Amino acid sequence: MAHLPTFVTDLAIILITAGIATILFKWLKQPVVLGYIVAGVIAGPFITWLPTVTEMVNVETWAEIGVIFLLFALGLEFSFKKVIEVGGTASIATLINMGSMIVIGYIVGQLLGWSSMDSIFLGGMLSMSSTTIIIKAFTDMRLQKQKFATIVFGMLIVEDLAAILMMVLLSTVASSSSFGGGELFNSIFRLFFFVLIWFIAGIYIVPTMLRVLKKYLNDETLLILSVGLCLGMVLFAARVGFSAALGAFIMGSILAETILVKHIEHLVEPLKNLFGAVFFVSVGMLLDPHVIVEYAGLIVMLTLVVLIGRVIFATAGVLAAGHGLKVSIQAGCSLAQIGEFSFIIASLGMSLGVIRPELYPIIVAVSIITTFTTPYFIKYATPLYYVIEDYIPSGWEKLIHGYKRNLYEPAPDTNDWVKLLKSIAILVGVYFTIALAVELLSEEFLIPFVNENLPGVQGHVLAAVITLLFMAPFLRAIVMKKNRSEEFRKLWQVGPFNRVVLIFLIVVRMVICIGLVLKLLIPLFPGATVLMGFISLGFIVLVVYFQGFKKQSRMIEERFLKNLNQKELQDQKQAAFLPKTQSALLSKQIHIEEIEISPLSPKVGKTLKESNFRRNTGVHIVSIIRGNKKINIPDANERLYPYDKIIVAGSDKEIQRIIQTIEERNQMLQVEEPVHHISLIQY
Repeated sequence: MAHLPTFVTDLAIILITAGIATILFKWLKQPVVLGYIVAGVIAGPFITWLPTVTEMVNVETWAEIGVIFLLFALGLEFSFKKVIEVGGTASIATLINMGSMIVIGYIVGQLLGWSSMDSIFLGGMLSMSSTTIIIKAFTDMRLQKQKFATIVFGMLIVEDLAAILMMVLLSTVASSSSFGGGELFNSIFRLFFFVLIWFIAGIYIVPTMLRVLKKYLNDETLLILSVGLCLGMVLFAARVGFSAALGAFIMGSILAETILVKHIEHLVEPLKNLFGAVFFVSVGMLLDPHVIVEYAGLIVMLTLVVLIGRVIFATAGVLAAGHGLKVSIQAGCSLAQIGEFSFIIASLGMSLGVIRPELYPIIVAVSIITTFTTPYFIKYATPLYYVIEDYIPSGWEKLIHGYKRNLYEPAPDTNDWVKLLKSIAILVGVYFTIALAVELLSEEFLIPFVNENLPGVQGHVLAAVITLLFMAPFLRAIVMKKNRSEEFRKLWQVGPFNRVVLIFLIVVRMVICIGLVLKLLIPLFPGATVLMGFISLGFIVLVVYFQGFKKQSRMIEERFLKNLNQKELQDQKQAAFLPKTQSALLSKQIHIEEIEISPLSPKVGKTLKESNFRRNTGVHIVSIIRGNKKINIPDANERLYPYDKIIVAGSDKEIQRIIQTIEERNQMLQVEEPVHHISLIQY
């Protein structure tokens, strides 16, 4: 028990200071994250006239746990489908913005005479926006439904994924102290290989497990199971040489595809808030006021680099994605800050010992300044556009309006060759990865076990047969998938040249499979390479013609797709519109929005006729969702109740007006009403 007093005292100081700072910053209407950082400064070792933390080692442990839960929670809100949905717009804009800021950060570091590692980490820190600050600013300013806000949210999704990749690559570069292209390529390949395997295996196993165990999952067991899965993936990621943060994020993204994700988010949120607070407080503890004073000029310079550079490059990225100048400037000004991921990258550099100590407090100071400036940049983005517009030549209409006429306009039919080659490339990549993973697991566990219990040629044969049987469904999928698709049939009927090319594609896929089999067999039978080649060819032919492997492949794929799409299918059942209908409306500039009626809304208890949303705001009330009941095309006498969800259709401005109307607080609620007491008397 001797170690408890220091541990408990430090945790008490952290949480009490954080609690006071949180209340103060809530009162000042400032982001809570800044309150945590200020609390860290107060509770840190540099403020000696107040009770301070004595054992920073304990704080670092809690902070690492905080990063794990922050990334796990981020994964729960993340979905790989979202990346596909935001499409090229967010990807192009984010690539230009992040890539430019990384280069600018590296150049600034080199001009300051810093090492290459310091410069690389500085570029990474300057390239990351703050999701927390942006969401807070948009919510306070009621801009969530604006077109530019939607683009910014898409860019943040891509940024989050890019940040995870960046952390892994920075760890690899820092650990090896090398910038060799071959080693970097190997790290990227390993990263994508393991992420893909984890995601595929997780989607195949986890949703199925949750469905089977659903009747046993109350709040307690679901929380324990979710945290256990998170920490299990953390251990596995560390075992294969990746960061704990990556493992937590991957498990969160897997659970994000399940129908229980909202429930899990609700249960995990207190843990995220608690440990996240400790992490941000630990960030503040490393903020040395003396360093801030000493490097004040550098802090001001980096702040200007962030404010100017991020606005310019984010605006350029959105313009390059095809949007108009006004929307691009609004999006660029919204991203003019750095935040929590910059802290995590700085913590990574500190833990690896590859960046100078003063870089950490400098980045925190820059983040604090840019956080305060964010609302003002968002507010004055539109006036800035009108100033710039006056200087644009009259012939540059495309710059003002954008060349992408409609973000939601359906894409034209692509060439059959493009469709076929794209689908084959994806299928081959996925099934090749799975087959390779089976082979690697066999080399790691099965083959040593069999050789230990059955040494010699017999053991090698048994291990090879077992491994090939597990690989067979995936090898068949590599060779045969899409060979009977509509595009394949169309191209086959065009002429002999197309048929030659299509046959060549099948042969190439067979060669890939033969290579996988040879990779397994040659180490087991090194003296019979030619014989193994013939055996590999015969095995692939057998796999293609044996229907049992086809059935297994189809069952595995159906299970995976069912698990992957179950949440989406459930959401579609509860939605007022099918996705196709919604896309058609979006293509006509008609937006669909779901708005929840707050118990404090002045519209509670009123009929639609009394509220008269159509005349006051211009929107159409399409549907009302009340619990499990859905009222489509409600009549004028339908009343609104607390927690009703109304589905409305209209333009961006019209939807913004109805949100403001519904969220207005009734002034009568601020008047004190007489308190009535009830007494129970027994006679």
